[in-house]
Amino acid sequence: MPNIKALTPEAGRIDADRLRTYDADRLARCAVDPAQPWWRRKACVEALTGRVPQARVGELLACVRDTEGNGAIRTALLGLVSDRAELLPWLRHEDRRGEEAYGMREAVLRARGALGDLSAADELAALAFSPWWTRRAVGEAGLDALVDRHGAQVVLAELAGGRPEDRAVAVRLRDRAGEDVTDALADPDPGVAHLAQSLLTSPDRIRTYLDGAPTADAALWAAFALHRLTDDAAPVRAVYEALGRPRVEVEGLDEELRRVIVHEYGPECEKQSDPRWRIEALCTEPPRAPDEERQLARATAALAAAGLAPRTPLSCGEAHRQGGGTYHVIRYGEDGRSEVFISTLGPFAGNHEDDPAARAALEPAGFRWIDGPTGAVRVTGLGVYYFGSREPLDVSTLLFYWQD
Repeated sequence: MPNIKALTPEAGRIDADRLRTYDADRLARCAVDPAQPWWRRKACVEALTGRVPQARVGELLACVRDTEGNGAIRTALLGLVSDRAELLPWLRHEDRRGEEAYGMREAVLRARGALGDLSAADELAALAFSPWWTRRAVGEAGLDALVDRHGAQVVLAELAGGRPEDRAVAVRLRDRAGEDVTDALADPDPGVAHLAQSLLTSPDRIRTYLDGAPTADAALWAAFALHRLTDDAAPVRAVYEALGRPRVEVEGLDEELRRVIVHEYGPECEKQSDPRWRIEALCTEPPRAPDEERQLARATAALAAAGLAPRTPLSCGEAHRQGGGTYHVIRYGEDGRSEVFISTLGPFAGNHEDDPAARAALEPAGFRWIDGPTGAVRVTGLGVYYFGSREPLDVSTLLFYWQD
């Protein structure tokens, strides 16, 4: 029979099926052996799922506790032995808050949940409310384990602080118990209300709720949920009109820019966004999409006519050599180091230097130059993902958006 090395010759070439039937004791020995490459050790840990040899538990636990050890291995091993009650004092120690290995703090909390540690409920609720699905899954799994051990009411009693994340747990548990959570559409936190609308399944119940929605925001969330379930925009427009076409007013954001931003980012904005952005996107006409090729040809010709020696336009992904976004880059000048950005969302141009020569060339050609003050206007209430953040962005970033 092949040995472990033969089954794991290099990273990316792991025979996981055969490892799962390999001798568990030898797998455990390899898993804790620091002389082995981390990817081989991790494969051995994964192959031990459901069959940890009792004789090796002490060594595995020691490896988990070794804060100088490989973080990926420690995290994987903790998932493997998280049912060991003797680990709980170590898991609860304040030093665990200083764990720096990727995923280790989340794994610690999940293990505490699996062991029934109610004192972890607050932090698990915060994880379950995270915008990152991996963290959210850990938080929900830990809370589910606590509920299975202690019951929903005991867990909710631990989460009585009134935080949005606590209320979100209550909504999720009520829904899981078969209760109607439509009333949570009136929660003042957009994240909680967004969760509630995502759980609704009855259009008729939502229509009934709309007749007496307690707040404008609750009515907007109900309308959004109804559209999600029926794909019918008419009831949404009726609510929008009845409420006086509510929207988030942003000082310095004119109608041309607003329309473009609403329809590009409103439909898929982050859960903490004001619901008015979503409804405005559903109830207003989108701008006409520009002909990108013609727009770029016009910009290139204008720069050339001004003697700025433009190069061939590149998408922002090509310019950055990865990712994509909502603009093209035209390099220009004698050395080609200057750049001007042409948005794919409309006839908008700009650059970091606010170059007057490029502006003078492009404005007569029909482009709107996004200067410093205009570009700096922050579009409040509209959360957009951007390099790990989900906060409101400024106009310049939204028009000339790039994500790797």
